[in-house]
Amino acid sequence: MTEGAGVRAGDVPEDLTAAEAGMWQAFRNGSVYDLSSGDPLEDDPHGGRPWGEERTVRARIVCWLLLDGPPALAGRVSALKLAGIRISGSLDLAGGTVVPYVEMRQCRFEQDVLLPEARFTTVRMVDCSVPRLEAARVQTEGDLHLPRCRFHRGIRLTDAQIGTDLMLNQAIVHRDRSGRSIAADGLTVGQDLQAELLESHGELSLRAATIGVSLSLRGARLTNPYERLAMNAPQLTVERSLYLTPAGVGAQAMSGMTPARGTRIQRFECEGGIRLDDGRFGDAVDFERARFALTDDQELSLRRVQTPELRFLGEHPERGRVVLSGAKIINLMDRADAWPGPGRLHMGGFAYENLVPRGPFPLTERLDWVAAATAEYNPEPYERLASVLRAGGEDEDAREVLLAKQRRHRESLPPAAKLWGYVQDWTVAYGYRPGRAAVWMAVLWAAGSLAFAQAGHPPLKRGEHPEWSPALFTLDLLLPVIDLGQVGFWQLRGGWQWLATAMILLGWILATTVAAGATRLLRRN
Repeated sequence: MTEGAGVRAGDVPEDLTAAEAGMWQAFRNGSVYDLSSGDPLEDDPHGGRPWGEERTVRARIVCWLLLDGPPALAGRVSALKLAGIRISGSLDLAGGTVVPYVEMRQCRFEQDVLLPEARFTTVRMVDCSVPRLEAARVQTEGDLHLPRCRFHRGIRLTDAQIGTDLMLNQAIVHRDRSGRSIAADGLTVGQDLQAELLESHGELSLRAATIGVSLSLRGARLTNPYERLAMNAPQLTVERSLYLTPAGVGAQAMSGMTPARGTRIQRFECEGGIRLDDGRFGDAVDFERARFALTDDQELSLRRVQTPELRFLGEHPERGRVVLSGAKIINLMDRADAWPGPGRLHMGGFAYENLVPRGPFPLTERLDWVAAATAEYNPEPYERLASVLRAGGEDEDAREVLLAKQRRHRESLPPAAKLWGYVQDWTVAYGYRPGRAAVWMAVLWAAGSLAFAQAGHPPLKRGEHPEWSPALFTLDLLLPVIDLGQVGFWQLRGGWQWLATAMILLGWILATTVAAGATRLLRRN
């Protein structure tokens, strides 16, 4: 094919097929060129029915139109708008600059679409069948829309720059030779990345991607059960929210909206691990009703994530681990039954400022939540929970948490220290229930007063002693340091002497435990 003067003037080249000639004229007019038959089964680009030459155009003619096409008709804007067309050969626009608007609906590509380092205004491919989309470092001023398309060997968008929105709603993407379905490391999207109801068979990779507004995976299904990760997105930056939540299915469903009552919904489901380490999210990370199917070696990893709100409201994974180590959250919204069991939750260095439970989450279950995250004793999760409860005015609950911390610590101590811990717990609950000391003191005082009322008590020196008072004598024994002027004037023998010694020891134990508790309270304040 050669370019002659007639082509430059906008005339149709002589060696085009009838289908290509019609596309040429539609391009100049900016109108839709539709070769659909009207039969839904026949027109299904993903079906098995062959499309003949009457609805086939060559990929190089499409490239010619986009890169060096004829001028638009007077009063029109040239654009490539195709529907129901088979494109033979490889559509190769690598490195090119495409000015016209591009839209293809229900088209069938016989070979890969190659767009690396190409520049576009806006590209829309809707419900198309594509072997593979190779678009590393592609740039668009406007949107890149790929809804309902099927990609049989994956998508590559590494370091791509999308000016406004990237849409992958209801797309079906299968893995490439490296096991990735969508390779989009370093991707930049000016506004939203919508991948609602996406089916990803392989690893969805968004390492170091930047999304200008929100990333929506509502109702998506990510499947990569035989590899470590179904979604690999460390250092992901989303200016607003990440949604791994349900999506409405059917005519009533609206993208980005909460499904209306009566609308059939599809949850976000992930079969394989998710890695969001070091991510930054401006508003929230939302796991509302999300479902995770993990193996024992897979994780839902949120290490060092930073976001104002984490909505951990999905179904708790039966296997695998949830890792929040080093994450920084302001509001933690959760449910008691959303968290995994002991040994499968890791929260070392996890910082949060407010707890917003959805549904009942009693303190006993919250303590179980902390215990599940600490296979070995670690004071930090207990102290963080106590601090948050105290900041919310729940001082009594905060003391219960710190008491649970001491009891957990006791289990790791040697026998002698463990015994002393039990004594502190039984007496004054490690100082967190100081009222117990007064009760023990009153009991010992009453018992000692009754006992010493029966004791023989000859004075040490006649004429130099106060009047005998069993109550004051017992109190003088129980109160260390304080001298009430009773103990040094009377002589006790035998068992009474041993009882007095026991009272002195019990007094010192009570005083020591109260002092230890007071020290902890002062440190905490």
